[in-house]
Amino acid sequence: MATAEERSISAAARRLGASPSAVSQQLTNLETELGATLLLRNARPVVLTAAGEAFRRRAETILNEAAQARAEVRGEGGAGLSRLRLGMIDDLEADITPRLLTRLAGQQPTCQFLLETNASHVLYDQLDAQALDLVVAAEMGPAPAWAEVHPLWSENFVIAVREGDLDPSGPVLDQLRNRPLVHYTTRHHMGRLVASHLTRLDLTLAHRFELDSYHALLAMVGQGEGWTILPPLALMRARRLLPGLAIHPLPFAPLTRRIVLTARAGMLGELPERVADEIRTLLQEVVLAPAEEAYPTLKGTVRVL
Repeated sequence: MATAEERSISAAARRLGASPSAVSQQLTNLETELGATLLLRNARPVVLTAAGEAFRRRAETILNEAAQARAEVRGEGGAGLSRLRLGMIDDLEADITPRLLTRLAGQQPTCQFLLETNASHVLYDQLDAQALDLVVAAEMGPAPAWAEVHPLWSENFVIAVREGDLDPSGPVLDQLRNRPLVHYTTRHHMGRLVASHLTRLDLTLAHRFELDSYHALLAMVGQGEGWTILPPLALMRARRLLPGLAIHPLPFAPLTRRIVLTARAGMLGELPERVADEIRTLLQEVVLAPAEEAYPTLKGTVRVL
């Protein structure tokens, strides 16, 4: 695992306090035992083979289970974990994630933190495969029977248009019909959520662009290429693009999403709830208060749960 993470036998040896030759010999013994080549050692950096990647995923689970077993036997309830694999959605990447990791590192001084930032559906797949321990993502339906879920955040979707392109005193929806919708990609859950909502309302809105980046999406809107539907968290993530944009509530039935923390029930003791509490505090301080101050119309449509 050290070699897989460091991508170097010499770096793994330094981390383990062993000689490179000893690490290399142990790797050779492991490959002989498994009957498969795990690493391409002549590559720089070292590359995992397909078999090596498959074994790495299983080894991560084994190491984490061993750490959890030690914690449970000692009655530490997750406090003694040696590694924590955390998945976070892109929406929280800049504002919440660095602060959260700093706080958790202070509370868990001997723990190694492994972070994956990705779309919600990818993170849930990783959690289901036991490649992650905790996932903070958009709720995508009923939770599986093995999961514990901690609600964190609720928000109503809004529309963003270029300042001056929309007269809010007039029929907003009629004005929007005359402009193209810049759509978030339907390859991701959020885009599918928006598309399904429009279908339920029998709303057909022409769109020329379908993008997978909040920054690109809002930049297109700022250039006058159309308007978009997105959650307030996306606005805060791309806040440098907000000057020159006008934010309005949806001119039709509201659409809401929740952000939740999900973990395997009973596996990490009280740790999931403690992490959820830290995230709620950060959301209140770093996201909610600045968002309501910048956009008073958001008050009451976004809240910490």
